[in-house]
Amino acid sequence: MALKHVMINDIISEHSARMHNLKKYYPFFVLNETTFTQYKEGKFGYLDMGYITMASLRFFINENNFHEKDITFEEYEVFLRELLRRDFELEEEADEEKQLIVYIFDKLKNDGRAFEFKFYDPEIKGMKIARVKLIDSRIENGQVLYTITAEGIEFYLDTKEIKDESKISVSQLLLEKMISSNNFRGGIDVVKRINSQVIQLKTEKEQVLKLLGIDVFEGAKAYEDYMATTAKWFTEEQKLFAKNKALVDKAIERASLEKSEDGSSSLRSKALEDISSLETELKKTIYNHSQLIAETMELQQISDKIISRAKLRKLRPVFDFRASLVKIMEQDSPDMMAHVLMPLFAPRLGKSFSMKSIDNILTLKSEDKSKGEKVEKEALDLEFEYEDEILDKKIGMNFARLFYELLDQLSKWGKVTLKELNGILEIKFGEEIYGNRDYYSFLVHLAGKKTYSMSKMIQKQDTLLEEMVIQNMSEDDKERFMTMTFDIIFGEEEVELNSHISSVDGKEKESFYVTDMIFERRNGD
Repeated sequence: MALKHVMINDIISEHSARMHNLKKYYPFFVLNETTFTQYKEGKFGYLDMGYITMASLRFFINENNFHEKDITFEEYEVFLRELLRRDFELEEEADEEKQLIVYIFDKLKNDGRAFEFKFYDPEIKGMKIARVKLIDSRIENGQVLYTITAEGIEFYLDTKEIKDESKISVSQLLLEKMISSNNFRGGIDVVKRINSQVIQLKTEKEQVLKLLGIDVFEGAKAYEDYMATTAKWFTEEQKLFAKNKALVDKAIERASLEKSEDGSSSLRSKALEDISSLETELKKTIYNHSQLIAETMELQQISDKIISRAKLRKLRPVFDFRASLVKIMEQDSPDMMAHVLMPLFAPRLGKSFSMKSIDNILTLKSEDKSKGEKVEKEALDLEFEYEDEILDKKIGMNFARLFYELLDQLSKWGKVTLKELNGILEIKFGEEIYGNRDYYSFLVHLAGKKTYSMSKMIQKQDTLLEEMVIQNMSEDDKERFMTMTFDIIFGEEEVELNSHISSVDGKEKESFYVTDMIFERRNGD
């Protein structure tokens, strides 16, 4: 029943998101099915609007993204006329051909309106409308310019998987062709895209590292995916970088030689300037790529340490009843409870003492019976501490450290909220702080007063918190914050400190709510 409830909840809650993901495919099928059914009584029914749509999107991507220019209708008309004649052997009068191209373009941009994709949302128990455009337009200097939308680019890229290939390698092959054809200006754009791809991979590496610190299991999966889809291409990418760098060097040498023969050629001077810019961008990208490789190797070492430490934490000599209960619910097998309960209901085995052994005890003579027992007087250990004393000392050190962090943030910013302090402590001490009861005890003690002054605290401690802080704070820290005074302003709402995490050290989290507080340093301190 539990699994069925989860399944139904997933169906209802995720339906809207799935429909919004599907909406980018909707215009393609509408165009493919209805474009030529009623136009000219089906005269052009042999034309494939699906192919025309994909070709048009590729044309817009090439012009808008690669050449960074918007498209006029006249430019699109030239492209589509060539396509119809070449791929469909269209032979019509000029006016008829013109009308057909206008009709196709109007359908492609849906007469300037968005395609409306209607679907039922079970959460609100009503219909929703998702809107999507493939082509967008704007007016500039009295001329209508057209560009492909983000949905159009996303749809076009989704129709061809390139996950098993290196995007950097594919871009470098394009760069090689541009250098060979002396298109250095276009090569600069390609190198900039390669550099942005390298920076994106560095960002993905940081996300993997962050995920490892939050959830080792999910982080390990993300690390394996990253290494499988990214790191395995490093060697090939480095070879292509070296090859393209050599091509650029040859181009600089050739352009310099031509310029020396004819120094008045402004065209060659412009080419040399473009090649130099291309070389600068390529060097920058090669440097970033080398940094990415070094950081990836460092990621490998860090991940090994984190995973190894997590494995050791999992080897606990206790039985986790909560984890077992969750596993039984996931498998929907109540009979597995027998394995947990049977040992608890097993018969208790009693032990008895044989009466025959009494005679042996009475008649047994030890070898050193005649020897006296030597009693050694142990020296009194003056440094011995009881467990409660050790615990009090540990709590005092934790309170002093947390109070120090609060003073440090107030000295920097002058004002800090409870949420901001919570985030700073999480960064410094990790999510383990949510499993430390001293943190919540510190907040309770801290809320006992509305104003704290370090100079007064050093002279006289009014509360247990002040006493522990002064006893465990170093003299340098006391001197640094001697003039610090701050007020606590209490809000009306409650703040869940650990709202963004689901578990701590593999255990399901326990939510903790604290009244919102704002810590503000007094002016002049």
